[in-house]
Amino acid sequence: MATLLSVNTGMPKDVSWQGRTVRTGAWKAPAEGPRMVRRLNVEGDGQGDLAGHGGEIRAVLVYQLQSYQYWRTQLGRDDLTFGMFGENFTVDGLPDDDVCIGDRYRIGDAEFEVTQPRVTCYRVGMRLGEPAMASLLVAHHRPGFYLRVLTEGRVQAGDEITLIRRGPEELSVADTDALLYLPDRDPAKLRRALNIPALSPGWQQSFHELAAPREPAPEPGRPGARAAAQLPEEAPGWPGFKTMRVARIVRETPGVSSIYLQTTDGTPLPEARPGQYLSLRLPLAGAVPAVRSYSLSSTSEDGTYRISVKHEPHGKVSGYLHARLRPGDLLGVASPRGTFVLEEGTRPVALFSAGIGATPVLAMLHRLAARGDPRPVWWIHTAHDRAHHAFADEVHTLLEQLPDAHEHIYYTSGTSRPERAAVTPGRPTASSLAGLGIPADADAYLCGPTAFMEDVAGFLRGSGLSPERIHTEQFSALPAINPGIAPTAAVRPHPPAGPTGTGPLVTFARSGITTPWSSAYASLLELAEACDIPTRWSCRTGVCHTCVTQLVAGDITYTTPPLDLPETGTILVCCSAPATEAVLDL
Repeated sequence: MATLLSVNTGMPKDVSWQGRTVRTGAWKAPAEGPRMVRRLNVEGDGQGDLAGHGGEIRAVLVYQLQSYQYWRTQLGRDDLTFGMFGENFTVDGLPDDDVCIGDRYRIGDAEFEVTQPRVTCYRVGMRLGEPAMASLLVAHHRPGFYLRVLTEGRVQAGDEITLIRRGPEELSVADTDALLYLPDRDPAKLRRALNIPALSPGWQQSFHELAAPREPAPEPGRPGARAAAQLPEEAPGWPGFKTMRVARIVRETPGVSSIYLQTTDGTPLPEARPGQYLSLRLPLAGAVPAVRSYSLSSTSEDGTYRISVKHEPHGKVSGYLHARLRPGDLLGVASPRGTFVLEEGTRPVALFSAGIGATPVLAMLHRLAARGDPRPVWWIHTAHDRAHHAFADEVHTLLEQLPDAHEHIYYTSGTSRPERAAVTPGRPTASSLAGLGIPADADAYLCGPTAFMEDVAGFLRGSGLSPERIHTEQFSALPAINPGIAPTAAVRPHPPAGPTGTGPLVTFARSGITTPWSSAYASLLELAEACDIPTRWSCRTGVCHTCVTQLVAGDITYTTPPLDLPETGTILVCCSAPATEAVLDL
């Protein structure tokens, strides 16, 4: 019979790590005497990052004596004491390949249910001084598992552990962990996992996404967005940068110009999905080539791509495109990329934009109009005034080709010329948007400044739209996912401090930074962090895929082989280094 050997607790504290402060509850130690276990945690215990640990579904973490013995041998360590793996209960027995999701156990006065394997998190490696530990736990099939508290009660070291009910499907913790993090998934086991009510919602979501047909995915995050980090297949394209010719340049407003691009040899261009973007490599004088990304602002027709660029007052690249670029000039262009794309279906479509954020949703509108799409379509755009309202006539013409279209314009200057569309002075508000009649089953696409998208998304959620149907596109670097890291003042991305590297050039396209690689960094993730580029990660060892990033051009090598390779055209920056000059969508 299994036995509870130790009850371990510890409250969150700030720990210095790699020049940053981490809030963590991973430092746990054996507690004396009986402890009350309540719905959210053990008496005297706490978690530093409730987004990834703790809560009702992950109230108690369990790890086994046998795994301690295993790691003492594997790591050559004799200092591993109970609680060092962050567990609340150290047990004799209950191996991960025998315990199943949904199993119920009685320990002392309390009853528990197994809900999921341990979350892959860098903090277990930080606690042990073994940076690769999160990967090793998965690769060696020894993750440990979480319990939900069914009946609150007291427990203490020495209590017997009694199995009171076997979980449905009898899918072990080790097999469940492998389904999410390792390759060669068994479809039958995926279906079994989805039949287990006790499985935590995050893991259920990931398994639903892994089992479903491929669809455009949201930006990758941590579980349960692990499956979403497997980005969808891109339209056919080309590797790296292709030389293309500027066919013509059209001035849309005083600050926005459209650039039409064609191949130099007349070969046809692959059709881009509406909403995708192009990355351009530009030969700025006296500097390394600059790389910037711009959304396609129409569908690809007659072998031509169109991008539309706003002239930023201090933008070197946008300034070059507006002041110096001429028809006939040659540019390096990467094939269309991006997951912010118009979905097929029959649900109503709402296209929200502000300023130059109109470009990707305008491409969507072109596609809808070309098909005479029968879906109800709303076009809601915010501009400063009529003089700065790019594509106004073009949009109106496209909307007239649709059987059920609605146009609503906001001018923030307070002046308007409402000769065609209804123009509302000011910015969108909850009350003004509520009057537009957008149904709760619509697919909404948002692009513009971050505050604009946050406000509109909040209104849409409050109006009943499911978050999964609210799609956003951000031109700049994506918001960081750095679990447990104490917030600091935002810093504009910059080249790294210290001696200049001698390796291949690395370009972070979204952030506008190009810098030589240096072997002083263990990974591309560390280089990005040295440049204060917002990054996304959780395990930092190639397991969770939170850091998955589009590789626009170049080749990389993995310093630590990932347990499961990401989709073609993407890389895991947490465990890779450039093998050649590389351009990342970061």
